[in-house]
Amino acid sequence: MVSRPPGADERPEPAPVDTGPGRADAAVATPADPVRALPARHHPAAPAPPRPGGLSDDPEWYRTAVFYEVMLRCFADSTGAGTGDLRGLIDRLDYLQWLGVDCLWLPPFYPSPLRDGGYDVSDYTAIAPQYGTTGDFTELIEKAHARGIRIIIDLVMNHTSDQHPWFQASRADPEGPYGDFYVWSDESTRYEDARIIFVDTETSNWSFDPVRRQYYWHRFFSHQPDLNFENAHVREAMLDVARYWLRLGVDGFRLDAVPYLFEEEGTNCENLPRTHAYLAEMRAMVDAEFPGRIMLAEANQWPEDVVDYYGTDDAPECHMCFHFPVMPRIFYAIKDQRANQLVDILADTPTIPVTGGQWSTFLRNHDELTLEMVSTEERASMYGWYAPDPRMRANVGIRRRLAPLLDNSRAEIELSHALLLSLPGSPCLYYGDEIGMGDNIWLPDRDAVRTPMQWTPDRNAGFSTADPGKLYLPVIQSLVHHYNSTNVEAQLAQPTSLLHWVHGMLAVRRQHPVFGTGEFVPLRCDSESVLAYLRRNDQETVLCVANLASTPRSARVHLPEHAGHSLHDLFGHAPFPRVDDHGDAVLTLGSRDFFWLAVTPPQ
Repeated sequence: MVSRPPGADERPEPAPVDTGPGRADAAVATPADPVRALPARHHPAAPAPPRPGGLSDDPEWYRTAVFYEVMLRCFADSTGAGTGDLRGLIDRLDYLQWLGVDCLWLPPFYPSPLRDGGYDVSDYTAIAPQYGTTGDFTELIEKAHARGIRIIIDLVMNHTSDQHPWFQASRADPEGPYGDFYVWSDESTRYEDARIIFVDTETSNWSFDPVRRQYYWHRFFSHQPDLNFENAHVREAMLDVARYWLRLGVDGFRLDAVPYLFEEEGTNCENLPRTHAYLAEMRAMVDAEFPGRIMLAEANQWPEDVVDYYGTDDAPECHMCFHFPVMPRIFYAIKDQRANQLVDILADTPTIPVTGGQWSTFLRNHDELTLEMVSTEERASMYGWYAPDPRMRANVGIRRRLAPLLDNSRAEIELSHALLLSLPGSPCLYYGDEIGMGDNIWLPDRDAVRTPMQWTPDRNAGFSTADPGKLYLPVIQSLVHHYNSTNVEAQLAQPTSLLHWVHGMLAVRRQHPVFGTGEFVPLRCDSESVLAYLRRNDQETVLCVANLASTPRSARVHLPEHAGHSLHDLFGHAPFPRVDDHGDAVLTLGSRDFFWLAVTPPQ
């Protein structure tokens, strides 16, 4: 008789089961779990031991770093919930270390209604529960640092979600402590010179709040009210938010939408002096309390305006700034098959006015490929080349990933990476572009380029064990970019894959710090399809030559200061014909071909 707890219902015992000879032990064993019979979840393994870990002591580490944008919910799901999380990212750190990246950029993972991919923040000092806990986050930082990888996060200073407690308090109690935390007005006619950024969805920068019975200011979506930086309490609150995450160990911030912090009548409400004064105040706090951490400005402006975000040597602001106009011109030059667009924008880029400043460059990211900084004619050409289907367009840009943007042309993908990795600045890769992931233009807005990372050919591309219908977004199943063939596991197994090629390029770049710290010197060339320039410092000089044409080209590159110098390929150290006595080097390049050549004095 099996004992029962007091008060349990008395029920007849089942008849004993005849287990037969030798089966008595099995009858009392732990019940079988059929899930245990399934194959263990497979994780692609890096093909070689990762590089040595540990962070360097270089305070200017960011100048030679390769950044990698990884959206938490898109990368790896460790729980089967259908969305990526911190634990999933921790599990993939060995892959990122092997790939060769130096710093991860994590877009917002704060609590949020997720109406703008997390950039609608409802709590600045918490982690959304679907991503994990603060303990998970500190473990991520610790394990990333042990592998020589730093982490920066998004600091969305300009605006919050309309669900943030600050906004709810502001609208409910205009005279309360948060009444002046946002920009309110009795009329919607102020700041008329400010442009509307999201022209596809917004008709005004003002929206009426039925609770407070006033209009509130928003430079982006109407559910993202702008904070009022005229209020000293707002400015101090944002400094405290920064301190919170810096104390947890983050290595810096990408400062989202910084040109729009202040408003001023009679201006376009962008790049105002008070914005720069506040960024200088934040930089002073970071340098004094957390030396070695960085501030990266997202200022989608022309270079002559962006350089102001570096500040001055006496009042420095940001360590790094994105160089937005370079990116569309790389794509324009590839289809136009001429180098003049790139040459012109680089010539128009002012010298960084502070010691240690650095540009940040990229090919693609989580937003649309912005075309705000090209002419109307150039924009029409790029829409025709890269977005023939209207669904590929969003706001003033193109919502496509790198590989489908370039029609999956391996040569064009390699050429664009070669330019990214050798032009001035620290490059930032976008998760999945290293394997040529595709996009899904049938998903709304920017979700087209935010689908799950493709790890294996298994269910859900190895991203999650969840029921496929439970995923936050479906995996890519297009004819060309299906996850069955485009995934990390398959490319690790193929030595000639794009993944191995990107890994090799990053390894070569790491051996030559001149790409991060060296001077950029454009060179005269007799072919309009060939872009040639030097990257040089006191230790080395590298000649970079790229053929933007779809057919082979021969070019005479003029290097007047290097007559008689030797040329050697950086990848295999093969010798090339030396620079002649007139300072000319004659090179023949295949379609979309490029060279990185070490320039050394004659022996």
